[in-house]
Amino acid sequence: MKVIGFGDNIVDRFLDRKVMYPGGNCVNVAVFARRLGAESAYLGVFGSDPLGAFVRDAIDAEGVDTSKCIIRDGLNGVTEIKVVDGDRIFLGWNEGGVTTSEPFTLKDEDLTYLASANLVHSSVYSASETQLPAVRSTGVLVSFDYSSEPERRTDSYLRQTAPHVDLALLSCGNMTVAAVEHDLKRLHAAGVSLAVGTRGQSGAVMYDGERFLMQAAAPTDPLRFADTMGCGDAFLAGLVVSLLNSGWSRTYRPPAEALQKALAMGAASAAAQCYVEGAFGYGRAVEVETSPQGSN
Repeated sequence: MKVIGFGDNIVDRFLDRKVMYPGGNCVNVAVFARRLGAESAYLGVFGSDPLGAFVRDAIDAEGVDTSKCIIRDGLNGVTEIKVVDGDRIFLGWNEGGVTTSEPFTLKDEDLTYLASANLVHSSVYSASETQLPAVRSTGVLVSFDYSSEPERRTDSYLRQTAPHVDLALLSCGNMTVAAVEHDLKRLHAAGVSLAVGTRGQSGAVMYDGERFLMQAAAPTDPLRFADTMGCGDAFLAGLVVSLLNSGWSRTYRPPAEALQKALAMGAASAAAQCYVEGAFGYGRAVEVETSPQGSN
């Protein structure tokens, strides 16, 4: 079983802790899948600055293959965060640096590489939308994180992306169950086979085109709680690893029992992630004086 994260990487700089961590949606999914026993890789663009090297070194240390990545002259992505009552609050970022200003464009040899995987994961932060048809053409499963921004839920955005996605993840926060179900139906109608909405402590909802499956959040120990960084990515990694273990492919969708089991594994992975500072560790102390270029 092999999972490849294709797209964003970033440095998460915590202003309150004065520490930075490697991360990024696609990086995190690759790392968490590796920790769950899958072979994994990351395909993306690093900046030529020390932050780019910092992220790549951490990914390599996790046994995630980065051999096909590109280093471009310029700044790596960095975001500024603080934690309030265990929840991460995003303060600003440099728009992803060269990862998104000069994103990865797939060539024939890259498509051959992606075809070696069972699943390729990307996200709204990866500037990968134009590349999704090519990824899909390899025959692998494609997962895509739509995050929470309303501009990523428009009909035009769904028309551009959903036909090339097998599993979509939405961050639904405090949305009502009815609102979540509405958005999941929209994704399915636009072309997604499996659509999942995460609701934090309220659990998750999956729609497979026939039924809604509900999953409660797994319990956590408040004495061990660190923060929620990477919890959604850990949920997705647990979900897809379980689905792949059940035989999921472009030609076979697991039955409802396997889908429910996968949701439970996702919930357990998300709960375990709450005890980890940053996305997957490797924190490094920094002196924080100014906001990243382009932050709000």
